[in-house]
Amino acid sequence: MSKTAERLKSELSQLSPKDRAELAHFLLHSLDEANPATEAAWDAELAERIQEIQNGQAIGEPAEKVFAELREKYS
Repeated sequence: MSKTAERLKSELSQLSPKDRAELAHFLLHSLDEANPATEAAWDAELAERIQEIQNGQAIGEPAEKVFAELREKYS
């Protein structure tokens, strides 16, 4: 890793969790390259999952519960 990246890691670790999360989101999305095949695969996967939920084949967890568990684990 470059010296600049190491310096940034050190400085950015001082940010609030919210700011770090927003920055992580930005950085991850900056790596995405538009790929029609990948987009089509995700669209198909999402359509299949929606169908499973609507047919009662998949049971989800309430978002509030999932987010609470994530906050507890990573905060």
